Amino acid sequence: MTALYVLDVPENTSVAKVAGEDGTVTVNKIGPYFEITADGPIVVDRRATGCRHAVWYSCVAGVAGGSITQHDKNALRVEPWVDPA
Repeated sequence: MTALYVLDVPENTSVAKVAGEDGTVTVNKIGPYFEITADGPIVVDRRATGCRHAVWYSCVAGVAGGSITQHDKNALRVEPWVDPA
């Protein structure tokens, strides 16, 4: 499972909201963070969030079970780690 953590502040709420619109993604609260999880990749379209660039590039608090493979002006993409076995 892949997890993306975003601090729960008003500026980041739309990131969690847009991520949660994907039927394969689950959004929960863990302490002061949104925990965005999926069995596959997590993809968030920046334009859909309405985030300005400064907020967009600072929204990631952490990642578990995967790696960020895209974080540019278009999207944030977290891909799960692949078991080499």
